[in-house]
Amino acid sequence: MRPFRGTYTVLVTPFTADGSAVDLAALARLVEFQIAEGIHGLIPLGSTGEFLSVTPDERHAIVETVVKTAAGRVPVLIGTGGEWTRDVVAMSREAEAQGADGVMIIPPFYSVPTEDELYVHYKTVADAISIPIMVYNNPATANVDLLPETVARLSTIDACCYIKESTLDVTRVRDIVRICGDRMTVFAGVLGFESFWLGAEGWVAVCSNVAPHLSAELFNASVDRRDLDEGTAIHRKLIPLLPFVGGPRYVSGTKAAFEMMGMSMGPPRPPRLPLPEADKPALRKVLAGMGLLPTSAVAAE
Repeated sequence: MRPFRGTYTVLVTPFTADGSAVDLAALARLVEFQIAEGIHGLIPLGSTGEFLSVTPDERHAIVETVVKTAAGRVPVLIGTGGEWTRDVVAMSREAEAQGADGVMIIPPFYSVPTEDELYVHYKTVADAISIPIMVYNNPATANVDLLPETVARLSTIDACCYIKESTLDVTRVRDIVRICGDRMTVFAGVLGFESFWLGAEGWVAVCSNVAPHLSAELFNASVDRRDLDEGTAIHRKLIPLLPFVGGPRYVSGTKAAFEMMGMSMGPPRPPRLPLPEADKPALRKVLAGMGLLPTSAVAAE
């Protein structure tokens, strides 16, 4: 298996207009759009994919659709985070059986586990599967912060060889690279551009849902070509979009952007609400400035 690296989109989950079902046809189109635009990998059922708002049957169908549509053209990692280790093992085994290339696992997000409990949790999952684990550090949602020293301990588990580092502190990237060496490959979770220059080999991005080409090119320019000027120019193009696909409205903002682009992904599921109408003109202006709106939509402005 080739190493995971590059910009990976943490996919939205498309729902029907009333939110009652997953729109699998729209999901397949989204996967094709991502691959055609040059994205390096896909991660369904992360936070952006509203993983806590789908049923077990819907999870199975989402994984099946993404894996089959990607058809080995890019790696597919599945979000399998949960509060009970038994559930995480079951979801991870199912993802592997369905053909996933890896799993992404956030720590249990209610129990506030100790370092020993985290180690046992990840080791138990690792022993149950034969595909890589991307550990996901997001203290804002998991209520536990995987400090570099903790990450170093987790990196002694063979399968735990990737981390999505989602704090706003890029020194975490520097320290994980220094402490773990080649035992742990760092993917940025938020600060992709900044992290690339400190040793990150990937970026798990939300903005790449709607701007996959630019997001992939940011990695290509910054990491593969090591061209600071080119990377900076691409990053500046993406910056206006980031407030709409980050913070508390990252799902609603991304789905609103798709609606404006003529690629409806349906509404978010409650308790999330659609992007407020008052915020839509500013988002539309950003998308138009990035050349992401259909010609007909721009002409109607």
